[in-house]
Amino acid sequence: MNAKDLRIVFMGTPEFAVPSLKALVEGGYNVIAVVTTPDKPAGRGRLLHESDVKIAARELGLPILQPEKLRDEEFVAAMEALKPDLGIVIAFRMLPEVIWSMPRLGTFNLHASLLPEYRGAAPINWAIINGEKETGVTTFLLNHEIDKGAIIGQLREEITPDDTIGTLYDRLMHKGVGLVLETVEKLAAGEINPIEQQHIDESTLKPAPKIFKEDCLVDWSKGGRQIVNFVRGLSPYPAAWSRLVRDGEELAVKIFRTSFLEAAHNEPLGTIRTDWREELEVACADGWIKIHELQVAGKRRMTTHDLLLGFRQIESYEFR
Repeated sequence: MNAKDLRIVFMGTPEFAVPSLKALVEGGYNVIAVVTTPDKPAGRGRLLHESDVKIAARELGLPILQPEKLRDEEFVAAMEALKPDLGIVIAFRMLPEVIWSMPRLGTFNLHASLLPEYRGAAPINWAIINGEKETGVTTFLLNHEIDKGAIIGQLREEITPDDTIGTLYDRLMHKGVGLVLETVEKLAAGEINPIEQQHIDESTLKPAPKIFKEDCLVDWSKGGRQIVNFVRGLSPYPAAWSRLVRDGEELAVKIFRTSFLEAAHNEPLGTIRTDWREELEVACADGWIKIHELQVAGKRRMTTHDLLLGFRQIESYEFR
């Protein structure tokens, strides 16, 4: 069957899914509907916020479905009425079987790791945090378990020493476009040889769970290279952070860019040293973490140089 004759339902929410959706439509593929999350109040004014996928779908003139519950009878009926041949999921919610099994060719997901490694909600973050040198994108057929369906295709991507979640996210987002289109073509032609994720010792795999604010707190007792990778894997969002403490005063500080100077020392962990001009260093287990870019609560993001111009007592604080 011609891939461009397939009736495709696309499901996604954030920016990561948008380039693939646009490529499908601009490439002449028959996207008959887009499913995304309901609008949600956001910001101080609690104005309704639309997902990136909804905004893109509207610009592309596509029908949009926003179910509160994916098992809702009205939504299931709407999906059945579409008579989809194929479902595509990128950064969406876990689908019930009644939805993912509905298209006659099944439903596939684009995941930002080389499965079976880094199953979960934050694969790009955790690959950097763990110091990986390589990651990639995977397409796989959905089944009853999260990120455990049969693998259709993969593309690899180098992780450079300077990569952050921001830079790697962008590259994988665009690399995923090619893999999505390739997967659609292979499914239409019946040319896939899915690789089942079975008989794997899951205790050997690295997970990628969702990251919360408390997970982003820097542990100064760790080695310097671990801390640098931790900061990279969370920059610019949600951002690693630490507490700047002095005599009962406490300031939250987000940390965006660091480097490591290996050195033996006897200073307490979190001790600060500075030249008052360019250098701000924090004692860790095996040396000093140099902070190059940060944001003190209530202030703008800035370089260490700019911070030191107006924070003359910083050496009397410590990081915890």
